Amino acid sequence: MINTLASCEWIKKSQPLCLIGDSGTGKSHMLIALGTEAAMQGYRVRYTLATKLVNELVEAADEKQLNKTIARYGRVDLLCIDELGYMELDRRGAELLFQVLTEREEKNSVAIASNESFGGWTKTFTDPRLCAAIVDRLTFNGIIIETGTDSYRLASTRARAEAPAKTG
Repeated sequence: MINTLASCEWIKKSQPLCLIGDSGTGKSHMLIALGTEAAMQGYRVRYTLATKLVNELVEAADEKQLNKTIARYGRVDLLCIDELGYMELDRRGAELLFQVLTEREEKNSVAIASNESFGGWTKTFTDPRLCAAIVDRLTFNGIIIETGTDSYRLASTRARAEAPAKTG
């Protein structure tokens, strides 16, 4: 599946990609790797954390620069949004993020990484209708990959702790 995604056909087709799983399961790593591969193939790619994007949108709205900022995010071929679902967004922030997703819908790809399943997104997007609309935009004609619950970092730490100590 990852090799297929690395071909970037999904970006050509303007499909969304959702990487869903617990912390430490490789979502961010895959998001960055796929974004890097897309950039190497000539696509315009932008990577951002969800909270950073929302903060930038709020500041742009306050400075009467929202349309320009949304247009800038709308122009890239692939927008990678990491850590969606880690923090609750207020209504204004969620509405601004919705505007970015709507601007990109079926025109340019978006890839997100989230530690929360779609059913749990009501904690991030507290308005149920807005939450449903965001999930709808991110899943329509999209690719969903569940990375699971087993943390690679935790497994690696346990393996090092259990390995016999080397004596020299």
